Amino acid sequence: MTEHGLTEQWAELASEAYVVGFPLVFDLEQVDRFTRLGIGSVPPTSLNSFGHARTLAGPADAFVSINNDTLYSIAQIDLGVGPVLLSVPEAGERYYVLQFVDAWTNNFAYVGTRATGGGAGEFLLVPPGWEAPADVPETAESPTVIRFPTRVGTIVGRWAVAGEADLSAVHALQDALSLVPLRRSLTPPDGIPPVPPAATEALTFFERMRVWSQAFPPAQRDLAALASYAELGLTGDVPVPDLPEQLMQALETGYAVGKEALQGGLRSSAGVVDHWQLNLHAFDYNLDFFEVGALDEPEWRLDDQKTRYATRAAAALGGLWGNHAYEAAYASTYEDADGAPLSGEHVYRLRLSPTPPVGAFWSLTMYDLPEYFLVENPIGRYSIGDRTEGIVYDDDGGLTITMSATRPTDPTAAANWLPAPEGEFRPLLRMYAPGDDVLTGAYRLPAIERIG
Repeated sequence: MTEHGLTEQWAELASEAYVVGFPLVFDLEQVDRFTRLGIGSVPPTSLNSFGHARTLAGPADAFVSINNDTLYSIAQIDLGVGPVLLSVPEAGERYYVLQFVDAWTNNFAYVGTRATGGGAGEFLLVPPGWEAPADVPETAESPTVIRFPTRVGTIVGRWAVAGEADLSAVHALQDALSLVPLRRSLTPPDGIPPVPPAATEALTFFERMRVWSQAFPPAQRDLAALASYAELGLTGDVPVPDLPEQLMQALETGYAVGKEALQGGLRSSAGVVDHWQLNLHAFDYNLDFFEVGALDEPEWRLDDQKTRYATRAAAALGGLWGNHAYEAAYASTYEDADGAPLSGEHVYRLRLSPTPPVGAFWSLTMYDLPEYFLVENPIGRYSIGDRTEGIVYDDDGGLTITMSATRPTDPTAAANWLPAPEGEFRPLLRMYAPGDDVLTGAYRLPAIERIG
């Protein structure tokens, strides 16, 4: 093979490696960011501690597809210190969920209203390969063991909030959450191996993939994919910036191609019904790790390996740390009923009749493009749903929502206004504890109509 042909072959392989490695790199960058800077209104928080948002998210919270429905309680866990005991307070009838995500973005456990009920409980978080001491018998009072697939993982907690007056009650629940390492030590957790930025974005990405994939091995079934990138220098001990120039150029090209394909894939027509992407299976790529609350059932498993890697990468980019659909279902759209991109240049109407069937609650949140951030607006409304104060229902019990960059003059339309940015946007519908009609597809969302 000629030198040019070899470079092209490497570039194609590098674009594939980008898609496979993206969830790991993107996730751990956010984990590191959280410990240093916080995320949105959740302050910077050390490993093995919860950080809490005390106010609902707004435009200042620069995190992809952040929700405006709940207060977050987030912890970055490092079980290099050994097992950690998680204690959860009595939540009663209030909806909440603690979602457990490993370094490769697998949702592997759930604690909360759906999974474990509203009662208080204790859970022992243990690292990969951990075995219970033989001389410690299990009893009815023993904590439920949750095995982490990777040494580092994330707990994403969400507490339903019924307006400003309800915040203090949720704050008390947040403060009652605790994480206590069983082994006391003055030595801090190792955390994520530091990888300083390289000369380019691409080389930084692939060096982080090289280092972090070795520090946090994936599921056994995914080891072969990583091994196939050995010829790119992504599995060995040589830093990516020290690789031969021809190889680094192939990584640059592959990075650009993979990145463009991933971003374009989020807008693809796959799975679109009436112009909505109802992502019931966006997080079904976990095939190996099922702890408390995670459903190991055929309908929630994406077995096709090639599709699985692309789905996993798209889920990370478009909704990092999102739930399985059986916990919360997500539907998003980029276009109106005529297939044209949604833009603040126009006025749109969405009539929900009936409104989404859910066991908890639903909301429609506005995000800008391409960042998927919340949008600043004059009334401070970033989402609208069944708990929004002042909305006006139709005579048949349905709800007509107006989306536009400028406030409607009609009083009813203004009451049901979801402000949009000046440019293109993506609304995202969340359905917490979705009903069977949502999960089976019997409930269908109407397309958004352009009316001005």
